[in-house]
Amino acid sequence: MICFPNAKINLGLNIVEKRSDGFHNIETVFYPINWHDALETIENKSFRKGEDKMHLSISGLLVEGNPQDNLIAKAYKLMDAKYNLPPLKTHLQKAIPMGAGLGGGSSDAAFFIKLLNEKFALNISINEQLNFAKQLGSDCAFFIENKPVYASEKGDVFTEIEIDLSSYYIIVVYPAVHSNTASAYKGIIAAKPKKNIREIIPADITSWKTDLVNDFEKNIFAQYPALYKIKNDFYAQGSLYASMSGSGSAVFGVFKNEVDVNEFNFPADYLTWKSK
Repeated sequence: MICFPNAKINLGLNIVEKRSDGFHNIETVFYPINWHDALETIENKSFRKGEDKMHLSISGLLVEGNPQDNLIAKAYKLMDAKYNLPPLKTHLQKAIPMGAGLGGGSSDAAFFIKLLNEKFALNISINEQLNFAKQLGSDCAFFIENKPVYASEKGDVFTEIEIDLSSYYIIVVYPAVHSNTASAYKGIIAAKPKKNIREIIPADITSWKTDLVNDFEKNIFAQYPALYKIKNDFYAQGSLYASMSGSGSAVFGVFKNEVDVNEFNFPADYLTWKSK
């Protein structure tokens, strides 16, 4: 059985306050986009005692670390502990870059939970799927229902929000820079914004440029000026709104009319994705 986990972008990201548990409360809007990985799993008929019950192989873009530490493998272990799943061979074709703020790893894990539920007819409720996903990462649960949401607290408390960008063109650029979320928080001073993101999103999109901010940008742009240049290039080409996604390093632009990506002359090692 195969599925195609998709990426997300963040529309605004405010770091509201430091929590007593060391994490931060944030507010943002998660918006799904159609940049996909491919994830396939089959039962492992050649499984031998002593081997890992879930064998994960990965191709495509580089994914650092031991595959058994991947969120996909961790999702399997969580579900196997409760449902005693059969041994599996799973393959991930990685197309969504890591360290990009696009939620690719979280999406892979969430889609794997949904895939196992369907493949083995487990009849797991949405709430239980969300519970599994929340144990794996703050934004992992978003991909269970995979629809635009206003996210608060650690980014794992969701409220429905009306937003549809399907009539716009979105370009996402990943400039071969891996941004570490933990490092991105260093030097951040949490503060409640003057205007809540839920008030900004329904307004005219042309107001987003001044009102809808990502608190990570200041520090990350100082470290990686190339990201700041991408954002400025988007605006120079007529983007209605441009921003870094999450803690970076992908930067996206929202355009009213279709734009030729080649006009930007991005370096050859930059990954680009365009909607439509």
